[in-house]
Amino acid sequence: MMNIIDIKDWGLGLSEHVLIAGPCSAESPQQIETIAKGLKESPVELFRAGVWKPRTRPGSFEGVGVEALEWLQIAKDILDVPVTVEVAKTEHVEAALKAGVDVLWIGARTTVNPFSVQEICEALRGTDIPVMVKNPINPDLQLWLGAFERLNKVGIKKVAGIHRGFSDPYEKRYRNKPEWSLPIHLKRMIPGLSVICDPSHICGAREIIGAVSQRAINFGLDGLMIETHHDPDNAWSDAKQQITPQALKIIYESLIFRENVDEHPEMLNELDQFRQKIDLLDTQLLELFAERFKVIEQVGDYKREHNLAVYQPSRWEEVMESRIQDGLRKNLTEKFMKSLLFAIHEESVKKQEAQLKETRPLTNA
Repeated sequence: MMNIIDIKDWGLGLSEHVLIAGPCSAESPQQIETIAKGLKESPVELFRAGVWKPRTRPGSFEGVGVEALEWLQIAKDILDVPVTVEVAKTEHVEAALKAGVDVLWIGARTTVNPFSVQEICEALRGTDIPVMVKNPINPDLQLWLGAFERLNKVGIKKVAGIHRGFSDPYEKRYRNKPEWSLPIHLKRMIPGLSVICDPSHICGAREIIGAVSQRAINFGLDGLMIETHHDPDNAWSDAKQQITPQALKIIYESLIFRENVDEHPEMLNELDQFRQKIDLLDTQLLELFAERFKVIEQVGDYKREHNLAVYQPSRWEEVMESRIQDGLRKNLTEKFMKSLLFAIHEESVKKQEAQLKETRPLTNA
């Protein structure tokens, strides 16, 4: 069990739905000042700016560097909020600490490398500065979890996650596929951990940031980190996914924050009636699955006795087509039906393969 301090108890005045905003990259003192003044109308609690920018390919803008750390004080003075920057190695950590940066974050390209994470952890040993960790580029929950464990081992208790989506070459709508189940699983694995959503990197396009922000709140994530620029189209990095301070204000004010029922015990009795119905239905579903797999085992026996292949393409195609159509008629989505059927089919194949490997004694029957 990791020792975690809740984000509300970091001593920085952050709330349970923290809003982090600022440019992808710090470009100049004037840019930081203009953006900060624009953000005064929004409930920003933490100002972000990229100082060192690890880019996918060389040749693009990779950040101003140490000089830009001084500019963050401008935003701090205007907004009266703490500031945060990304760090990727020892020199970054040392420079940020010296400049009085309040919160650090570890980027997706760094989280993916345990050697780099450990280097940062060693540089942080003996400090108590809060550190946020972005998910690794690929959907590897163990890598993400490992970064928090390494931080905790060197004494960093003020930690939070940042969900920025995952690389998927087949994804068309998003820059990085959300895979909402992963940050939810992470929160279950680390009780008390806050996970903030970065819709800018999930979307890659400003037009859908509002919708993804609402989904993040609906899924129970603990805040938003949104890249904000006074002139997004002319930003030096990630121009398409940045929004103006005015747009940020509109998006935030349109969000619907729903309360946790645990804070309203008077509602629990009525809600429990629905939950009991769900529990009963879940029990019935599990019993039906158990019965189905018993029949699957009988099918496996038959296939072994008659030397038949486990996978029968025509049958699988028939099941997929008919069950999906049945599901659609019952208001279930095609995506859900495919996921369910693939999971059932995979388990069925495993069971039948195990039966094919069994050896049974010969009888006179």
